[in-house]
Amino acid sequence: MRKLSRALGATTLAAGLVVAGATSASAHVTVTPSTTAAGAYALLTMSVPHGCEGSSTTTVSIQMPEQIIAVTPSVNPGWDVEKVMEDLPEPVEDGHGGEYTERVAEVVYTAKEPLLDGLRDAFELSLKLPEAEGETLAFPAVQECEEGETGWVQLPDDGQSADELEYPAPTIVLTGAEVEGEVPAEDEAADTEQAAAADGGATSTSDPGSSTSAVSWIALVLGAGGLVLGLLAFLRSRPQN
Repeated sequence: MRKLSRALGATTLAAGLVVAGATSASAHVTVTPSTTAAGAYALLTMSVPHGCEGSSTTTVSIQMPEQIIAVTPSVNPGWDVEKVMEDLPEPVEDGHGGEYTERVAEVVYTAKEPLLDGLRDAFELSLKLPEAEGETLAFPAVQECEEGETGWVQLPDDGQSADELEYPAPTIVLTGAEVEGEVPAEDEAADTEQAAAADGGATSTSDPGSSTSAVSWIALVLGAGGLVLGLLAFLRSRPQN
């Protein structure tokens, strides 16, 4: 929280938010969610694509939106991870009969060995998204390096595009909530095929292969009947002794 506060304060004092030793803006620290559905449980992947002007990354501090209460960071073998907690103004139900009295305000990853400028790494955070379709969630991040640091904390003003920012904060936009029990069309088709296989591979009467098989049997029966009639006619036509 202390690192982010320093970087966030810098944004209010200057338009450029790099504190000391700017990072190249050719690639940003980004967030990729497994889902953006409001109210869903999501896995957020935070990516760090480079260092600070050639300097290796030592720490990445990620601030959580105020709507997020609980966060479970994934273990990254090359980093130590710390959850920075903050007291809540009022307790919040946890959905299991208990209460939260504090929330995860920040997740800090500290490199066991500095991440070289030419390499990237990623951190995964498991959390529940708020029930707020259409809302934008920002995850400001401060990237500290052996020399210099960069705060990826800029947010666009009204009417401004995030593409215009030099050091944008990673953000996601919440979409419509997932409908319980709703099955995507492709999954429904797969389920239908699996059900048919479970029934012993039975096919429907509309199956072209079934129609062809039925016609073949009818033709065979008719052919046999014709052969019998022809044989009877031949026997009747023979001269009687």
